[in-house]
Amino acid sequence: MSSVNSIRSYVLRQGRISNAQRHAYKALLPEFGIPFSAQQLNFEKIFGRSTPRILEIGSGMGEATATIAQQHPQNDYLAIEVHTPGVGSLLSQIKMLELTNLHVIQHDAVEVLQHMLPLESLDGVHIFFPDPWPKARHHKRRLIQSAFVSLLCKYMKSGSYLHVATDWKDYAEQILFVLSNESLLTNTAIDYAVRPPYRPLTKFEQRGLRLGHNVWDLIFTRK
Repeated sequence: MSSVNSIRSYVLRQGRISNAQRHAYKALLPEFGIPFSAQQLNFEKIFGRSTPRILEIGSGMGEATATIAQQHPQNDYLAIEVHTPGVGSLLSQIKMLELTNLHVIQHDAVEVLQHMLPLESLDGVHIFFPDPWPKARHHKRRLIQSAFVSLLCKYMKSGSYLHVATDWKDYAEQILFVLSNESLLTNTAIDYAVRPPYRPLTKFEQRGLRLGHNVWDLIFTRK
């Protein structure tokens, strides 16, 4: 079993960044980004209020992240993403939608948890479509492993929720096994949950569903 120190929430790949994403990244990161540091965050200071706090790990291009923040202004959202094109895209959407309840950290999620988040500070965690690493020899690189989930639970409040979604069946089965075997978590459904209204369908997901692909949602609560 992997130790939490061997788990990384990402593997950097070279990707193309558009001029718009590059401009947004340079212009907006100082305003909506939070630099990584070995100092705990003060959420009340960052957001100017005390409300439910939701962490998203791996926000991708930020489409779903921004939509959720816009539709739920009563919550504050912290997105973690390492890839610069995705960060630039999300920053652009934050500005365009005039969101005040969403900030982003460009860093490894494991280190953000260990160094920046207060214990039992999260009301919810979203992990939507984590990298499935489909080849069997790469499964050890998958984010959802027992060591990572045990670490994550330390930063979740009692009664908070963890929502994971994937479109890879064998990864869904692994996630279900790992989460079901974490003593601090309880499944809200029998195996897989119905997609809740707060998780919007992305363009990629809609295309997959039209092609007959399935998506599995897993929602567990913290004891």
